[in-house]
Amino acid sequence: MTSEFYSQHVIPLEGKIFRFSRRLLSSEDAAKDATQEVLLKLWRLRGQLEDINNIEAYAMTTTKNLCYDVLKSKHNKTLELVHSNYSAPSSCLSSEIEARDEVSLVAKFINELPEQQKAVIQLRDIEQFTNKEIEEIMNMNSTSVRVALSRARKKIISELKKTADYGIR
Repeated sequence: MTSEFYSQHVIPLEGKIFRFSRRLLSSEDAAKDATQEVLLKLWRLRGQLEDINNIEAYAMTTTKNLCYDVLKSKHNKTLELVHSNYSAPSSCLSSEIEARDEVSLVAKFINELPEQQKAVIQLRDIEQFTNKEIEEIMNMNSTSVRVALSRARKKIISELKKTADYGIR
């Protein structure tokens, strides 16, 4: 594989790799490190990448595995989520503040999900991967992906309803 192939097929994935890492690691600095590590690993494997059917799925699987390894290490137990992927045109200050509050709540609820559900909802609803791609990335069967996604969404909706009914948590 040439550097041109790498530039065309791997470098465009950097944003997705970073966002997925950030969701799993809950830290921008750790996500940047993980992104660089994945890109470096893919560069080292550049000769073998042409044989891979779906480079994007391979990159995301590599990212997932690396992030899980980082989470298992003892020195990364204190990472926190700082989520700011959301931006929308504001019509007025109060609606912009309300939207930010809602995004913060959803981010908090996603962070409280089990690791598998957190990863699946990040890949499906934020990164817009298909269920088939998520199956490959997460090494799950189609039923497991659908169930994990459904449970994650139900939990988030349930928590949002509780918040709306009883006020801020």
